[in-house]
Amino acid sequence: MEIQEEFLQQASVLARGAEVLPGGVEELAIKLQKSKETNTPLRVKLGMDPTRPDLHLGHTVVMRKLREFQKFGHRIVLIVGGATAMVGDPSGKSETRPSLTKEEVNENAKSYFEQMSKVVDVNNAEIVNNADWLHKMNFVEVLKLSSQITVAQMLTRDDFAKRIKDNKPISIHEFFYPLMQAYDSSVVNADIELGGTDQRFNVLLGRDIQLAYGHNNQQMVILLPLLEGTDGVVKMSKSYPEHCISINENPKDMFGKLMSIPDELIIRYYTLLTDVPEAELKEISAQLNSGSVNPRDIKLKLAYTITEEYCGKDGADFGQSEFINVVSNRGIPQDIQEVTIESGKNLADLLVELKFVQSKGEAKRLIQGGGVKIDGEKISEVNHSIDFENSVILQSGKRNFVKLTK
Repeated sequence: MEIQEEFLQQASVLARGAEVLPGGVEELAIKLQKSKETNTPLRVKLGMDPTRPDLHLGHTVVMRKLREFQKFGHRIVLIVGGATAMVGDPSGKSETRPSLTKEEVNENAKSYFEQMSKVVDVNNAEIVNNADWLHKMNFVEVLKLSSQITVAQMLTRDDFAKRIKDNKPISIHEFFYPLMQAYDSSVVNADIELGGTDQRFNVLLGRDIQLAYGHNNQQMVILLPLLEGTDGVVKMSKSYPEHCISINENPKDMFGKLMSIPDELIIRYYTLLTDVPEAELKEISAQLNSGSVNPRDIKLKLAYTITEEYCGKDGADFGQSEFINVVSNRGIPQDIQEVTIESGKNLADLLVELKFVQSKGEAKRLIQGGGVKIDGEKISEVNHSIDFENSVILQSGKRNFVKLTK
């Protein structure tokens, strides 16, 4: 089959920063071309277990890919994991995940869609809940589904293999999670499934289950990388709030956190979190590699681009001006919070109460490292007691400021 250039270009856009299986870009281009020739939009599946009520920039990597499919005229199918969330996805986990109640799933899902609408046209998406079919299966149907995979196959998963090696338990119900997710692909008749690289086993199993249940056209799979947090090491997660950027973050914090990423993450963030064209991306990469430009200047543009998408132009302008004022010019934020405290308050305790740090131990390390100032003076005593006549400005790290009053 001769592939038209139009669909090769579309496939290249959709494959940016991703792994496409099987067959790569060319196979995807063929699928796109057949869709156009038959006037049948592709059904692009994304399963979501709303385990937490909020989303961060790491979640938007796959959401942006959904938006691209929508722009090309295809149908996105969002599956709320009403059943799967009650099992808990074991992917990438070293221990059994806690399950959610039906009420928790529904409440979190509502918040998900409100936030997703910042990226995806949720109103034109097909939204279903896998509890509608998985909870209705009888035992014979469950046995039929479970017969499609062997225990040996299941144990090839890296997370299960590691847990066995580490002598950590695996509950039988966890084996059903990938089967349930795979069965969803059969029910919704998915042509494409999106997921993170940690979902490789689950989404590829969807192809096998579709075949077992009589589908002639198995889904293709597009795997997106897991975005690192601002430390450049651990994947972005609400479990590490200091390195996580929520899509509901206020513009000052979003801009500041984006400016704090290591230089090595600049191209990765540009690739996965923006629509900057490939040609411009190559130019930015060349500038960074040659040292012809200060990475800070590239990051300023990156931070502005991303902040503008989620907070609007006014928000991006404010975030940028605050960053330049506070970090570059060593100024004080315009919207500084005012907090009343009692005289003699322990500094480390206050940092924890203000949620500038997660623990007293972290507060002490920050103080010892010279990261805490009062009225511009570094405080090095970990047991410092705050005492003042009128008011003082407390600074924690580069971006956290508060005005203390009695």
